Amino acid sequence: MSRAKNDRGDAWYNASAENDDVVVSSRVRLARNLANFPFPENFDEENALQVQSIVFDSFNHFDDADAYQTMILSSVPQLGADILRERGLIEENFGTGLVMRIDGVSSCLLNCLDHVRISSFAPGLACSSAYAASRDIDMQLQEKIQFAASHEFGYLTANVCESGSGMKLSLRVHLPSTSIAGKISELAKVCDKRGFSVRDSFGSGTQFGSSLGGFYQISSVQSVSGNEIDQIAEITSLGKYICEFERKIRAEVADNKFTEVRDIILRAFAQMRYSLLMPLRESIDLISAIKWGVDLDLICGVDDHELSALLYKVQSGHLGFLLRTSEFNFDDDIVSDDALKEKRLRSIVMQEALKKITFPKNPAF
Repeated sequence: MSRAKNDRGDAWYNASAENDDVVVSSRVRLARNLANFPFPENFDEENALQVQSIVFDSFNHFDDADAYQTMILSSVPQLGADILRERGLIEENFGTGLVMRIDGVSSCLLNCLDHVRISSFAPGLACSSAYAASRDIDMQLQEKIQFAASHEFGYLTANVCESGSGMKLSLRVHLPSTSIAGKISELAKVCDKRGFSVRDSFGSGTQFGSSLGGFYQISSVQSVSGNEIDQIAEITSLGKYICEFERKIRAEVADNKFTEVRDIILRAFAQMRYSLLMPLRESIDLISAIKWGVDLDLICGVDDHELSALLYKVQSGHLGFLLRTSEFNFDDDIVSDDALKEKRLRSIVMQEALKKITFPKNPAF
C-alpha cells in the first residue's frame, strides 16, 4: 500500500512541552456577548446574522487578519465538521460561524450558547500561554465591539457560573497509573474541593478504569471568583499536583506491578505492530499503553508529544481527509468498504509511529 506524503507535523499538538508526560494539552475559553443583543437562546435569524456579520468584520480589521479564516458552519461539509469537532473547535449542533487561526491554535465560535467563544490550545501544562493567545483576540475584538459587562458581575454570559472573567479552563491529562491503582475517585475529590470537575476525554473504557485510555478532562466549574490571573494560577497549581500524584503512583506501580504493567505495554505494542484493521476506541487504549511505556522508561525512540499528536491523527475525520487527499492502494477485499479502509489506514498510521521504537536492554523495572 502506498500513499503520497501529507505532512501535518506543524500542528500545535505535535510540539513537546513541559509536563507533557501527564498533561496532554491545556485549553482556555473566553465567553463574550455583544451588548444590546439577546443571548443566542432567544435569537431570531436576523439577530444571529447581525452578530455573525459584526464579528466577521471585526476580524477583517485585525493586525494579523491574514492569519485567520472565517467559515459559515452550515456550509461546512460533513468531513470538515468532523475534523473541527475532533480538534475541539466546534460542538455538536451549536454555533453558526467559526473564525480559526490557520495554525489551529485559536478559534472563535459564534452564536453557540454565547455570541462569542474564543478558545486557544497549548501542549502540556501551559494555560498562561493559551490565555495569552485568547486574550490577544479578545482585546482586538474589543477595539471594534462592545461586549456586555458590568462592574458588579464582570462579563455577562448565558451561564451565570461563567460570568465574571467569562473564562473556562481545562486540561487533558493521561492518568494510567492512577487509574490502574483505583485512585481516580481520590483524585477527583481533590479536584472537586478546588472547584474543578473530572470527566472522561474519549468516552468510558475498561483497561484503565472508567475512562478510555486513562485520558481525563479537568475543567473549571465557575469563573465568578477571582480574576484571570488567579484562576490560571489555581489550575496550574492543580495541574502540578496531578502530575506529582500520577508520577508517585507510577513509581509505586513500577515497584509492585511490574509484570502486569509490562504485559499490558508489550501486548499493546504487538497489537499495534501486527494489526491490519484498527477500530478507533481500541487505538486510543493502545496509544495510551505505549505512552505509559515511554513514561515508565520501558520504551524508547518515540516522545510523549508524538503520541499525543497520534490521538488526533487516528480520529475518523482526520483519516477521512487523508483518504480524500492522498492516493492509496487497498487490498481488493476492502477497497469498496469505507469503514474497513478507515480501519486499515488507522492501523498503518499507528504502525508508522512505531517505526523508531526500541526497548532498553536494561529496563527501569
